[in-house]
Amino acid sequence: MKKFFLYGIIILTILVTFVSNTKVFAEDIEENNEVNYNITMKQDILTLMMAYPEFITGVEKSEEGKVFVITASGKKILYDDKESKDFNGKMDNADLQDILEDIYPLTMPDKLLDINRDPGRFRNYILLNEVYGGSEREVSSNLISVPAPYKNYQFNKNNGAAESLKKAMEELKQLSLGNGAVSSLLNPINGTFNYRVISGTGKLSPHAYGIAIDINSNPSDYWKWASRDAGEKRMLSYPKELVDTFEKNNFVWGGKWGHFDILHFEYRPEVLIKAKYFGETFKEDMDWFGEVPRDKKIDNYINIIEGTLN
Repeated sequence: MKKFFLYGIIILTILVTFVSNTKVFAEDIEENNEVNYNITMKQDILTLMMAYPEFITGVEKSEEGKVFVITASGKKILYDDKESKDFNGKMDNADLQDILEDIYPLTMPDKLLDINRDPGRFRNYILLNEVYGGSEREVSSNLISVPAPYKNYQFNKNNGAAESLKKAMEELKQLSLGNGAVSSLLNPINGTFNYRVISGTGKLSPHAYGIAIDINSNPSDYWKWASRDAGEKRMLSYPKELVDTFEKNNFVWGGKWGHFDILHFEYRPEVLIKAKYFGETFKEDMDWFGEVPRDKKIDNYINIIEGTLN
């Protein structure tokens, strides 16, 4: 009897130790997740401040713990609504955390991304309205003419979008002189500003803000027009130097989306900044701000973020 009692004590001790260790382990994981979340949030907000320096001026944390970026007009834009969203939910109602969550790949892909991986395709419309215009009339008032190799096109002047397209077009014009693959994609260009919604969504296209350009079209360019095999073949045929030129000037490429849109380039500086400084180059032993280029303006952003979120 004493023997069974002793066994019982040993088993009970083992169970208590196991439960206790499991609880500590779970608490460690939760604490680690919270630390990682806070680091990512700081990086995202720094990214947004770097990408929209004339429009995002600060950050605020409410008593309930909600974090907002503050725009020059005084508008507060929620960083993370903490809602669990599927792909369609993010397409319909992306917060700032959603648009930066899936890091855009800076290398040329060797195959199409998975069907619901569209890094850089989720858009926060509160931010777009604030920066580029909240109506067709407002957007139109911000458009200026940008010269391309064969024609001029309307593009939004705000936040350096038109200037970035101009630089890209100047570089591509030089590239096209000795590169038939590049030249053929620039003539004809299918257009820039077009105040319309994305088919089947009810959401404004980035073309409606004058921040996207579609170059020469092919039947295999768009996921609704072609099979994935045809789209992948078309994507793999694209000249790397053309894509690099657009990305260098802060345009994401629809060829790097699972819902491929290969003729489409979209001005999204926050997506490229996040990928450049907080993608593969960021290491765990770095300070949270990694290797962003430091100057007085960046240091001020870092101080604002640390002062509010630490």
